[in-house]
Amino acid sequence: MTRTRARLALIGFVVAVGAGACTPTVRLQVDPIQIYAKLDADVRVRLDKELQDLLAENPNLF
Repeated sequence: MTRTRARLALIGFVVAVGAGACTPTVRLQVDPIQIYAKLDADVRVRLDKELQDLLAENPNLF
C-alpha cells in the first residue's frame, strides 16, 4: 500500500515538474523609431503659433 502511494507521489511530482517546464515564453521586440529634425521644427512652429493665438485672446494671462 505504501509503495503504491510512493509511486503515485513520484509520478505526480514528475508530471508537475514536466508541466512547469513547458511554460510559454513571451518576448516583445520594439524597433527603433527615427524622428527627423523637420518634424521637430514643424511641431515647434505649430506650438508657437498656438501660444501666440492664446496670448492674443487672453492678454492678461501672464
